Formats: sequence, C-alpha cells, structure tokens
Amino acid sequence: MKIILQNLKHFITSIFLFSIIGNNFLVAAEEDAKALKISTDAYNYDKGFGDFISNQTMTLRNKQGEETIRYFRGKTLEVSDDGDKTLFIFDSPKDVKGTATLTFSHKVGPDDQWLYLPALKRVKRITSENRSGSFVGSEFAYEDLGSQELEKYSNRKYIKKEPCPEKEELTCHVITRVPVEKSSGYSYQTLWLDDTPAHKVWKIEYYDRKKSLLKTLKFGDYKIYLDKFWRPSTYYMINHQTGKSTDLLVEEIKFKVGLSERDFNQKSLSRIR
Repeated sequence: MKIILQNLKHFITSIFLFSIIGNNFLVAAEEDAKALKISTDAYNYDKGFGDFISNQTMTLRNKQGEETIRYFRGKTLEVSDDGDKTLFIFDSPKDVKGTATLTFSHKVGPDDQWLYLPALKRVKRITSENRSGSFVGSEFAYEDLGSQELEKYSNRKYIKKEPCPEKEELTCHVITRVPVEKSSGYSYQTLWLDDTPAHKVWKIEYYDRKKSLLKTLKFGDYKIYLDKFWRPSTYYMINHQTGKSTDLLVEEIKFKVGLSERDFNQKSLSRIR
C-alpha cells in the first residue's frame, strides 16, 4: 500500500508539473504572437505613403564631444512587393559633398547597396559582409539604412509593457527580434513601440554578435504627414562601446512628390546633383 501511495504521489506531482510547464508554454506562445501582431500592425499602418524627400542635418560627435556637421538629402520610394528604395546625397561640407548611398531593401535576402565616392569617382557595391560597417563615419551602420521589412526578423518575443522612454505619457510595448540575415552585425534588437494604432518606435537597443549592448537609437519629436504617416524629426544614436554618437535632425519632409524607379539608379549615382 505504501508503494502504491508513493507512486500515486509521484504521478500527481508529475501531472501538476506538466500542467505548470504546459501553461507557461501557452503563455509564452501567446506573448510571442502578441509581439508579432504589434510588429505587423505597425508595418501595415505605414503602408501607402508612396514616396517622400527630406533634408537632414547629421552631427557626428566623438568621445571627447567634438562635433562634425554634415548636410544631406534623402529620397524614399515605396515598393509594393519588396522593400523600399532609398537614396542619400551629401551636399556639405566639401570633403563629403557628392557622396551618395543607394539602398534597395528586400523582404528576403540581403539588401542591395551602392556607395559613390566622388574622390575616387567610382561606384562601390557594399557587400553583405560589409553591411555592419559605419555609414560615412557615423554610428549608423549600412544595414540600418534599409526599410524594416517584417520578413527581415524572426523570434520576436514580448518582454513587458512600460512608459515610453522619450514620451512617458504614452505606454510602450517592449519586444525583441532577431535578424534573419546571417551577415547582420546584430545578434538581436530590443524595441519600444507605443500603444497607439501607429505603434511608433521610440527606442531601439542593438546587441552585437557577442550579445553585448552595442548601440541605442532614440527617436523624438514625431510629426504626422498626410493625416496618417508619422515620422520622427530627431534621431539620436549612441555607441556604448566607443562613446561616439550621431544626431540626425530632419528639417523638412515632403510626401507624394512623384518619385519613380528612374530616380533610383545605381548607374547614375556619379551624376547625381
């Protein structure tokens, strides 16, 4: 009888433990589905912008606080069945004037990117292995320039809900995601997206391949365009491992200006003015 009671006790304990594990698994699965839904809703909300141009100021700051200021223009074209196309053209100072970067984002596979260096008078293709390199000396990497397609990330996990970092009157969902592309310089990223229909991103933490915190990007001063499309006016990227930082100030954005595929041609990068 004693043996039977002991076996019964072990059986009941096992059932109880399996129940706890099963419930935890279901909760984790629900939270992961929640993270994917928030990401999907944010992505779908921004569809339909068509195209836009912008004027921006970039401030590079070294560890000692010394600053270098650059001015550039941006062009973006929405592509319905693939990632967006983006072109950045630097106008000043003289040492970077004429430098241009063209990015064809893709839903699957690495983005296609080209860099025109006026000093060398040639267009250089940026290979997937170099995507983690610095964009014109800034704390932004080339892989940060492409559109954030849903398919580029996997293993999304819902972490928690808390006040937004740059807008505490709003509540943010904190989620993590893992880049699908093996050549990415990041092991994973943590994002703060607000609890509004647009799910605006207020902060991203980037972790290097060793899973150490590498950079943090903060977004601020969001403005709405065409009564729907939200864009931040300020970006602040700090590299925690080097002490360097980069500020971006968006001074002007115009949507629906009539851009087309012809405005995004790698063969004409050297002739862009």
